[in-house]
Amino acid sequence: MKISRWIAGLAFALAGVEAGQAADDKPYKVADGTKVDKATLEGWRTWRALACERCHGAKQEGLVGPSLLESLQRLSKEEFKQTLMKGRPEKGMPNFDASKMVTDNLDGLYAYLKGRSDGAIQPGRLEELK
Repeated sequence: MKISRWIAGLAFALAGVEAGQAADDKPYKVADGTKVDKATLEGWRTWRALACERCHGAKQEGLVGPSLLESLQRLSKEEFKQTLMKGRPEKGMPNFDASKMVTDNLDGLYAYLKGRSDGAIQPGRLEELK
């Protein structure tokens, strides 16, 4: 009984630390809304190369696919990765697990879309932060 309470308490504490890190440690660096770190820039380039705007809109506001501005407010990084890798065929979302570009730039793509969702990264052309 005491061990199970201890485990539950530990799990709760670890979840709090992880949630705090997610809130404080942003996966992107941005200045002036259009200058981003190299990984985030590669994520944006991946977004453009795969023409994701065909379904999610040029500003990620949604078209036939959902708004990523809204989705990235509630999806964890792990849920995002799973959706991208496995897809959601029943909703028309293809899987990208065979795309080298996606697998190589998955963290950067998440960073770019999270920055857009947070309102820190502006839509349009980006450049590398120096």
